[in-house]
This record gives sequence, C-alpha cells and structure tokens, in this order.
Amino acid sequence: MELSVSLETVCRLIIRARELEAQVPAIETEEDADPTDSDDGMAVLEDEANESIEAEMTAALEDLADDQIAEVLALAWVGRGTYDASEWEDALEEANDPQAEDPIDQLLDMPMLAGLLDAGLAAFDLSCDGIGQID
Repeated sequence: MELSVSLETVCRLIIRARELEAQVPAIETEEDADPTDSDDGMAVLEDEANESIEAEMTAALEDLADDQIAEVLALAWVGRGTYDASEWEDALEEANDPQAEDPIDQLLDMPMLAGLLDAGLAAFDLSCDGIGQID
C-alpha cells in the first residue's frame, strides 16, 4: 500500500487532532476574565481558548485532494478496526463513495481521531516517529 498523502501530512493531522482532543468543555466565568489568569490551570484548554485548532484541521484537510482525504479516512477506519489492513482497497472504495457523508465531517466527528490514525499507520508498519513534534 502506497499513500498519495504524505506521511508528514498525516502526522501533522495527528498532532492537530491530539490538540483538539485535549480541549475540555468551557466553564462559564466572568466575561472579561482571561483564561490564563485563572486559578484553574486547565482553563487554557477550554474550547473558546483554542477554537482555531478545529479550523486549522479543517483547512489542512480541505487543502488535500479528494483521493488524499479518502486515504486519511480509510486509515482512520483501519485504525478503528472497521477494516483490516488487507481490506485497504475496500476501505478506499467506501471512503470515495460520493453518496456518503462528507469525509472531512466524518473525520472531525470521529472520537480519538489521533489514536485511530496512529493505529491505521501502524497497521501498515508506518509511524510518525521522528517526524515533526511526534516522538
């Protein structure tokens, strides 16, 4: 299996997905309060403080060609166990289905996307070790 989407791009998506997953629901506070001034060290992880992460992920996915987005979705499905690595062509065929829900929406709605993509890469003996900020 050879990906048309670069490994570096998938790894960058994993990094962004981890950042997105680290966010916690916002806690109502004073309107003028700065989350970094709070006694709660977790306040900086609140959704409002990091709204740009989802926008960055969306933009990164929209910059990919349709076949590359389908590959990322298929990798997530393999990582989730919906498909086995030996069923890659079937996963790609379903990911390319024009009648299906938008693949970007599917990816952004997927719980634990970072782990699923990581597991999908591992199913093909690929990893993000040594690439970008991932160890």
